[in-house]
Amino acid sequence: MGSTRNRRPWRILKGTKAEQRQGNRTNNLLLPALVCDFVSRVKINLRRFDLKLAHRWAIARSVQAGGSGGTDIYKVVFVELTDADGTTGIGEAAPSPRYEENADSAFVFLERVNPARLSFADVPGSMKYLDSIAPQNFAAKGAISIALFDGAARRAGKPIYAFLGLDFAERKHITSFSIGIDKPEVIRRKVLEAAPYPVLKLKVGGPDDKQNLAALRAVAKKKPVRVDANEGWKTKEDALRQIEWLAADGHVQFVEQPMPATTDPKDLIWLKNRSPLPIMADESYLSAKDIDCCAECYHAVNVKLVKAGGIAGAYEALQAARPTTSTSTATCSSPMILTSVPRRSEESSPSLRRRTRPDWESEQDSGAEQKHGPPCTQFGRGNYIARTRLPALPISRKDFAHLNP
Repeated sequence: MGSTRNRRPWRILKGTKAEQRQGNRTNNLLLPALVCDFVSRVKINLRRFDLKLAHRWAIARSVQAGGSGGTDIYKVVFVELTDADGTTGIGEAAPSPRYEENADSAFVFLERVNPARLSFADVPGSMKYLDSIAPQNFAAKGAISIALFDGAARRAGKPIYAFLGLDFAERKHITSFSIGIDKPEVIRRKVLEAAPYPVLKLKVGGPDDKQNLAALRAVAKKKPVRVDANEGWKTKEDALRQIEWLAADGHVQFVEQPMPATTDPKDLIWLKNRSPLPIMADESYLSAKDIDCCAECYHAVNVKLVKAGGIAGAYEALQAARPTTSTSTATCSSPMILTSVPRRSEESSPSLRRRTRPDWESEQDSGAEQKHGPPCTQFGRGNYIARTRLPALPISRKDFAHLNP
């Protein structure tokens, strides 16, 4: 096939007052498609968003002495891919400093992407090309992955979960709503605002953990709670004391990442064997390659799109975990990821390119009315709700049956 020349698409640099740049790029290669005779190249638009949170968001890594720290702004990069037929796929990079990534580094990586090497008809080939640009950059690669699967599913006329061959049903899959570290009086307000949601996740690792749990219980006496320490407890003895205290509550389902991911596996195994509650790996489980160690050290794992580099990596990590751990959960780990993507694959909706902000930005976990209640799968982080039809896979092993209300 002869060489072709295409014009580089517009890149929207920030919000609605974007500076725009345009240039020329020569393309000499069209990747072979998996299911068609040629790969249709795409255009790419990038937009930055600074998300103003309704409440300060703090976890064990960001909280400081006295309870200060955290952030009121979450920076993300929005990705939109459009092919020659007008099919659009959307995705989002929500980088975490835990993995040495931020919105600036994600944007720099995404600017290096040649859109002529991406195709909805060849998602594996497109992702292989991204890996050739640079290692890591999981959030940026995840944004492209989500957008590619969104576009591929739309071309097939299916929602993403059906495109992947996954089962999904309303009222079947239940996930938790996250409450960040804060002062007890703020925790109380957050819990009241989250009343429609059947399960809460309480972040711990701050100076007021006991007071915060008491504040939660003052207004939600028996609601199931999942606890996330975010590597906050540094010794196995301290971690065990904290877990024993949580177990006495009677309605805590499990404890996520009690110790740092760099902890000696022998200490984690010691804790696993003595813990009265299941312990779950999060920062310790980035991808499928971590499963052998995690199967020894934890009862369960948490699979996240932002850690695994998108949908394909997360799906692989989930499948690797299922035969070897008691249970696994799938989460987004982002204020926004997948809020609209699978729905747009399932339903006809207007393009987002002319909007000054995404339509799903208005739903917050507090400070705004909650219009979507427990029957729909909900993801929450800090102060934004993400309503999605990509399944939050249920806990299935019978010894953890009590975890699935």
